Amino acid sequence: MSPETREREGATDAPETVAPTQASPEPDPESESAEAGAADPHGWPDLPGDTALSIRVPEANPLVRAGFPAHVTVLYPFLNESRFTSTTHADLTDLFAAHPAFTLTFDEFRRYPGVLYLAPTPETPVSALTRSLTDRWPEALPYRGIFTPPLAPHLTLANDEGPDTCEAAYDALQSRLAPSLPLTSHVDTVHLIVTDGPGKGWRDLRTYRLGTGRVSRPRETHGGPNRP
Repeated sequence: MSPETREREGATDAPETVAPTQASPEPDPESESAEAGAADPHGWPDLPGDTALSIRVPEANPLVRAGFPAHVTVLYPFLNESRFTSTTHADLTDLFAAHPAFTLTFDEFRRYPGVLYLAPTPETPVSALTRSLTDRWPEALPYRGIFTPPLAPHLTLANDEGPDTCEAAYDALQSRLAPSLPLTSHVDTVHLIVTDGPGKGWRDLRTYRLGTGRVSRPRETHGGPNRP
């Protein structure tokens, strides 16, 4: 997630059945409101209908002190929900199906200003998902284009310390959490989540599976419609 709410992320997690409102995407059972974008003087406000795509890492939940479930943001924000068309979910299904499932290892603490996080290894599979999404939807700028280059994939552990206390606080926290590393997580799904605006929390819209190779509808080729 990111150092936007002193780090923002998203995020975690309809046009299908909508799951019960969470307290923030990743706060909200995933409260990424704090991460995927909650109203915050140190970050930016979530807009009604903002969506995000996120990988959940339940194995890391016991380590997180940031008030939302453990996750790695793939893309925040994605398209506003008002821009979804009848083909958006099919396009996302096909995009994620074309990427294989993968395993992430977390064994290194890193910091952004005011943020303590774990760096995933390898980060290439996550970055590849983000790149595929922004190639398909170039208007979906990671973190609204605030960071150049964009933030690297990360799993936020804590983001509630100010500049005068963060170094000592995070040094102590790292010492307490270090015995729990390394940890690994198999990733075979990506979650689409949506918020109704600042302070409204985030809720699940849909879950997409990786590596299924599924194409949701026939594709046209240069040889004509539905040709092999």
